[in-house]
Amino acid sequence: MTQFHLNSIDIGVAAAYVLGLVALALLSRLKITTLKQQFLAAGQARWPVVGFTLYAATLSSSALIGVPGSAYAHGISVYNYDWVAVLVLTLFCAVVLPTYLSSGVFTVPEFLEKRYGRFARTYVSGLSIALMTFVDTAGLLFAGSLLFRLLFPALSLFEVGALLSLCAGLFLVAGGLRAVLITDTVQALFLIGVCAVISVLALKAVGGWQAVVAHADALRLHLVRPATDDVLPWTGLVTGLPLIGFYFWCTNQYMVQKVLAAKSLDHGRWGSLFAGGLKLTTLGLLVVPGLCAPLLFPALEAPDQTFFALAFSLLPAGVVGLVAGVFLVTILSSLASNYNAAATLVTLDFLKALRPHTSEARLLLAGRLAILSVMALSILWLPMLGAIQDTLWNYLQAMLAYFVPPVATLFLMGLFWKRANAYGAACALIVGTTLSLGLFVSIEIVGILPLHFLVAAFVIFMVSAGALITGSLLRPAPNDSVSALVFTRAVWDRESAALKGVPWYKNYRWLSLGLLLFTALLVTPLL
Repeated sequence: MTQFHLNSIDIGVAAAYVLGLVALALLSRLKITTLKQQFLAAGQARWPVVGFTLYAATLSSSALIGVPGSAYAHGISVYNYDWVAVLVLTLFCAVVLPTYLSSGVFTVPEFLEKRYGRFARTYVSGLSIALMTFVDTAGLLFAGSLLFRLLFPALSLFEVGALLSLCAGLFLVAGGLRAVLITDTVQALFLIGVCAVISVLALKAVGGWQAVVAHADALRLHLVRPATDDVLPWTGLVTGLPLIGFYFWCTNQYMVQKVLAAKSLDHGRWGSLFAGGLKLTTLGLLVVPGLCAPLLFPALEAPDQTFFALAFSLLPAGVVGLVAGVFLVTILSSLASNYNAAATLVTLDFLKALRPHTSEARLLLAGRLAILSVMALSILWLPMLGAIQDTLWNYLQAMLAYFVPPVATLFLMGLFWKRANAYGAACALIVGTTLSLGLFVSIEIVGILPLHFLVAAFVIFMVSAGALITGSLLRPAPNDSVSALVFTRAVWDRESAALKGVPWYKNYRWLSLGLLLFTALLVTPLL
């Protein structure tokens, strides 16, 4: 069994990295006096920063633990969550992002209010805050506590999680989103380097890729699995997984806020496509080491220990400390991003809505208090983690699969169907959520319905879409003000005319096509 401990060199390197990166972020912060500076980094992020911070957000502590662990236990199919992101991001760049930016919104639910009215905004904002607090943060805190409890078994889950939450909250209050963006950019570079080294060393240790192939059954090395598969059936791959991807990249405040911080539409698009290209590297950075791990550690106590087992056994002293430092900052940065996104929703979708004439200074103070409040709630939720430790990965994916399809319905239908109105949106949210709760209880708790959660997500989406269409047709069509929030052929044609003469390397459409072709070449042999 691999021993998990840090020597004095490792501790020194880890401490130096954490303190240095936090100091860099805080020293480069703006004097925060406006909501845009606190929540959107003053709208000055260039495309490399946008791309790296998006990628770093997905290469979180949950992913560092979950992806290699899933590859260790089930094989390469976990990579489906990464390459499908490319498909979603091209749609995001072409349709969703320009609509967001043209509407001038700070939050995703704010966009929904312009499209459907106040009820949709309040409902989705509340759901988003709940998911950020009890799903996203839960996974991050568990992942962070795993390392520290391996190193220091005497520490409790609550103690580690509370300390991490406190540090992340204070970091965000001090520096705002700009500090998070800078931290994420540096983090992404270090994470890519560290994971690449681990991957190369893991392949070398097992005798190369041929050794992995020789010791693995065929199913572990294919992305497409049977419809009866319990992990990721092909039916869920083509239905529910793209829906979760659409929610995560296109409607999740945690991710969208990073793109809204871009200095222009072009920088937002280039950065998003750059993030899509970086996502493809997950195959070599996280999945391949996870496939190698069963040959090196056939008797791990839990698959979630895969990343740490690889790092502590393959890397020399000092570098292990760097990994620990990078991992810690990843946790803090991801938590800070979650808290910032949740606080943005609380401040703008609830406080400002209730008191529209409140000064920006008071709203900024309220936003900072909201950060601390969300932080406290996440700490109070920690005792529940003890009951879900053994199924955390499924918990994270299933919660999204059950509860976000109605939200995805509102966005997809609202972007392409002008006739969708407020009454239809309310019907979709109420009917969809009712079905979500029913299927969640029937499948996950009682176990009387043999349906995979990704397939259930598609069922919820279709029923929600039916409710939206029916409800919309029962009430008058919305007024012409929603036309600017709907993507039409005329919008595409106007953009086509504007793109004439733009060099191919600056034209997001050619860049999107190239990224899609590269993805197809990479993924096809693995199907």
